Amino acid sequence: MNVISLSTFDLSIAALLLIILALLSIHLKLGMTLQIIVAGIRTTVQLLLVGLVLKALFAHSYPWLLILIASIMLIAASREVVGRQKRKFVGWWSMGVGTISMCISSFTITLFALTIIIENDPWYQPQYAIPLLGMILGNTMTGIAVGLDRLTQAVWDQRMVIEERLMLGQTWTIAIGNIRRDSIRGGLIPIMNAMTVAGLVSLPGMMTGQILAGSPPLEAVKYQILIMFLVAGGTGLGTISAVWMGSRRLFDERQRLCLDRLK
Repeated sequence: MNVISLSTFDLSIAALLLIILALLSIHLKLGMTLQIIVAGIRTTVQLLLVGLVLKALFAHSYPWLLILIASIMLIAASREVVGRQKRKFVGWWSMGVGTISMCISSFTITLFALTIIIENDPWYQPQYAIPLLGMILGNTMTGIAVGLDRLTQAVWDQRMVIEERLMLGQTWTIAIGNIRRDSIRGGLIPIMNAMTVAGLVSLPGMMTGQILAGSPPLEAVKYQILIMFLVAGGTGLGTISAVWMGSRRLFDERQRLCLDRLK
């Protein structure tokens, strides 16, 4: 494969775009200058660290090391889910709902892909396991964050309506049914939009990366289709699980709405 290597100078030229954006933020008084600079620094540092870790991981393919990296990724994703919610659950539930949902969906689907579809031998070979888990986990995280945020905010805004429905004899599942459905739909919108425009409006990242690395276009396309399907499945299962657990947490055993479980 004819791979074109990028130098530090090449990346510095690309970084000028962020500097220009930061200057425009100052000129237009957007109040995002610091955010843009910090985001650029974090991207650089985080990706360089990931590159060093993956280099060491590829050289030593151990299951325990893969599990350690996957656990760190899960914890980081769980913190992001909590940070994106305006109204959070009280106690360990604030991270628990997202963590359990992502663990159920992302890890299960990644393991399914490695053992059944790709038939990777060994299944924990990091060259395939880490990128697959990263893409599935990242998209699932977004779906869960959006779904939970819509759920908790809608329940808070419509608390009087929900309580009236409960007083009329409806069960908690019926009283919150429309909110739960809208929350799940909201969590699925990003991946549905990505699948709709893939190949027409945008070329997905993995496919583009493989083509730039010299892979045959059709082979890159097949891998991208696989990833899109896996991501859609992970996002859907994760969002449904998170919204169901979150909505159940908002009611007690006597089917009363418990807003004291939200911050």
